[in-house]
Amino acid sequence: MANAGPNAPGRTSVWLEGKVRRRGQPSGLDRERITEATVRLLDTDGLAKFSMRRLATELNVTAMSVYWYVDTKDDLLELALDAAFGGLDLPDPEADEDWREQLRTIAREYRGLLVRHPWVSPLAGTFLNIGPNSLALSRIVHRVIRKSGLPAHGITGAISAVFQFVYGFGTIEGHFIARAGQAGMTQDAYFRHAMASATRSPDAAEILKENEEIMAARGGDTVEDMRDRDFTFALELLVAGIEAKVATPPQGRGEQRDQPK
Repeated sequence: MANAGPNAPGRTSVWLEGKVRRRGQPSGLDRERITEATVRLLDTDGLAKFSMRRLATELNVTAMSVYWYVDTKDDLLELALDAAFGGLDLPDPEADEDWREQLRTIAREYRGLLVRHPWVSPLAGTFLNIGPNSLALSRIVHRVIRKSGLPAHGITGAISAVFQFVYGFGTIEGHFIARAGQAGMTQDAYFRHAMASATRSPDAAEILKENEEIMAARGGDTVEDMRDRDFTFALELLVAGIEAKVATPPQGRGEQRDQPK
């Protein structure tokens, strides 16, 4: 799903013609091996610590050897981003399966991707997202949403409602897990520590007190349980919203433009 533009004025995408051009060069490298190592380092060290020098060390080559295959570090990050999208297990929109279940599957897969690879969310908002795996995801999402029966002018809005929600939810979840790991704590221990710290602020303590009933009704024995319940409920709200919009008779000029004359 294409998002924001590149991270520097005038930068082109690695997927545009001529950007990835060098194959079969010395050092026994290829684009796939370099990309796999980049993903591995991003998962291990994070985006902030990634460098061409660190990658070269991982591959046991010189940094200049890597530049035989890509022009810049941004090119590598863009390749890694699309490789991550390639790990999604997506439904076939042409299959005889209800669009609601297919949409739930895509949303769960996307959430899992953002949690497994916390570096994906900032990169997805930086690059053009026109790699083959990203475009495949975009195509499937559009086709699944079209199966809902929404008018053409509502397709992009529905996609934004669902996947901006998943993007935000998965990004926050991934960062929380990373912070807990950096603190050497389990997610539950980190959550209890955070709540204990928050109660030291009178304003925060008041809000937490007001929400005790809501938190109790939410249920869940662990942080993961609570998150799963919130994600499932929120996703069902969005699915129900699409259903309601499909069932609502068109009103006004904006709603009428896609109707037969």
